[in-house]
Amino acid sequence: MKHPVTNNTLAKFSGALLLVGAGKMGSAMLDGWLARGLDPKKIAVIEPQPVKSVKALARRGLTLNPKKSTEAAAIVIAVKPQTAPEAVPPLAAGVGKDTLVLSIMAGRTLAFLQDRLPKGTAVVRAMPNTPAAIGRGITVAVGNAQVSARQRKLASDLLAAIGSVEWVGDEKLMDAVTAVSGSGPAYVFLLAEAMAEAGVAAGLPATLAAKLARETVAGSGELLHRMALDAATLRQNVTSPGGTTAAALEVLMGRDGLEALLTKAIAAATQRSRELAG
Repeated sequence: MKHPVTNNTLAKFSGALLLVGAGKMGSAMLDGWLARGLDPKKIAVIEPQPVKSVKALARRGLTLNPKKSTEAAAIVIAVKPQTAPEAVPPLAAGVGKDTLVLSIMAGRTLAFLQDRLPKGTAVVRAMPNTPAAIGRGITVAVGNAQVSARQRKLASDLLAAIGSVEWVGDEKLMDAVTAVSGSGPAYVFLLAEAMAEAGVAAGLPATLAAKLARETVAGSGELLHRMALDAATLRQNVTSPGGTTAAALEVLMGRDGLEALLTKAIAAATQRSRELAG
């Protein structure tokens, strides 16, 4: 899906940009960069199995699977984390003294990257989520001590092509970030799934129940996105004392209700993220 043109923050990008991995997330970033004015001629992509849209960009000047390494202003690593031990070391040939290396690989730490790249490389680790596919993701980033203010701005511009960007100073927080926003879309999809099944149990036809659940979750999310009010206030605004919503929330907000379950779920995901990172 193409991203809407919002501004041209990358139109003045100088140097070369190397994208390593053009799967779903890599392609989403690529689409966002182009929408923000980045010249395809400044981009090289390493992807053994490129989709048609990436192949088509080669006709606009994008370099696909370059045969030799050249120094890049930025290298964005978007391969699957299990391929990282083989994919990262060869990238050292394209790292210069001012090169920014930006990784969106889940679970791969700054130390992992630093150990496989030239000493002193500026490295940013980022965790986006799947709404990035439509430019509505949220990404949290953390950089090593070598990242300059200019490189941090560049990383923010590259990541903003797929949604909002936040920074943390402590890499240890990335495990909780992964549990909340990285895995979070699955929790929301599960909510829609469970609402639909509960609707069927209450007597609704399956097709109608699925549509009601889907549109309610999507519309509520958009309302939360557009309104300045926080989630708690929006919830309270929907809840009339003694009404149907209040009856449901009495169950959902009980001792073993949704909040308790999500707390356990996010704790489990956080712990698993720590285990995967080693």
